[in-house]
Amino acid sequence: MDTRRVTVVVLDDHPAVVVGVTVWCGAADPPIDVVDASDHLPLVWTGHGAEADVVVFDLQLGGKPPAFAELEALVKAGRHVVVYSQHLAPTTVMRCLDLGALAYLTKAEGPEHLVPALRAAAEGVHYLSPSLSGALCAVPDGRARLTPREVEVLTAWFECASKDLVAARLHITRKTVETYVERVRAKYAELGRPAATKQALVKRALEDGLVSFDDLP
Repeated sequence: MDTRRVTVVVLDDHPAVVVGVTVWCGAADPPIDVVDASDHLPLVWTGHGAEADVVVFDLQLGGKPPAFAELEALVKAGRHVVVYSQHLAPTTVMRCLDLGALAYLTKAEGPEHLVPALRAAAEGVHYLSPSLSGALCAVPDGRARLTPREVEVLTAWFECASKDLVAARLHITRKTVETYVERVRAKYAELGRPAATKQALVKRALEDGLVSFDDLP
């Protein structure tokens, strides 16, 4: 059995947040190792930070504009990123997810969500926090607000006989497919429009105009 501990580098300009994340990670079972922490972007590219399994990423350092370009560069380099921010504007959250962040948590969410998000990210799996679910699901007309990647996975699942076939088509793991589907279900549940089965999800997607009958097999 692989007993190697998950390693994390923390990019944040609030010392209290860095201390809190470090303490939470150390108290996790098994512990998560914070190998470095700073408010300087080069930290994640050099030294111990360059080898960390997960980057805990404060999107807005020192009052500067959100570092979307840096987030995109990290994801393109194959890094697993968890955005940990005080902001919850839906447009900001969606952009981070579209750029490839594996989780988006607010700093109001403590170890009960940050720790499992870090473990999931270390495996390349998305994590849906309660605040993220609430921020993304509601739109004025009552439709679920899905990211382009969620729509892509959902459509592929409608067209395929199994999640394994979806994974093969999109070059991701079955677990990642399941994570996307569960995230979509959570958004519909938050809207009071549950979709516990594949058939129900097809109905919701048709209702919201995410797919047409022409897209279905």
